Amino acid sequence: MKVLAINGSPRKGGNTEILIKKALAPIEAAGIETEIVQIGGKVVRGCTACGKCVELKNNTCVIANDPVNEIIAKILQADGILLGSPTYFTDVTAELKALIDRVGYVCYRNGALRHKVGAAVVAVRRGGAIHAFDTMNHFFQINQMFIVGSSYWNMVYGLNPGDVETDEEGLANMNNLGESMAYLLKKLNA
Repeated sequence: MKVLAINGSPRKGGNTEILIKKALAPIEAAGIETEIVQIGGKVVRGCTACGKCVELKNNTCVIANDPVNEIIAKILQADGILLGSPTYFTDVTAELKALIDRVGYVCYRNGALRHKVGAAVVAVRRGGAIHAFDTMNHFFQINQMFIVGSSYWNMVYGLNPGDVETDEEGLANMNNLGESMAYLLKKLNA
């Protein structure tokens, strides 16, 4: 089994990456392979709704000059997907949104993500985290994925890199999320 985590933050080593690693720790402890892919800070074009992916049905996007097709291949091999983003103007980063739109369009019509496990984490300074959280969860829902819950909404508060380390409740929630994701993956793959 494998969980692929996608970091939507352009800040490598920042709060979002800290949250992703906290959520992945119990998954790794359960013996499940993990990988983090950095999408934040990369040049990623948005979906043009050309429909070629629906026509070709080959799980790729015809926009081939960015990392999206490489990430699609990794997503298709994974059993679980963990999306992480900071909150930018009440939503996910532009790079993560472009990835969600394109992966969603490529995979939605053929059910390629059906019954995979998904979870989202959000780093937030103050407000807007629920909308970012919803954006990621809507991607899971439209693709018929199982969404993992936790003991509270999967958001942790902090502004500067490392600030999330002081949100004890949020970090406990990341641990609970990882434990729940590992549990569900093991039940589904028994």
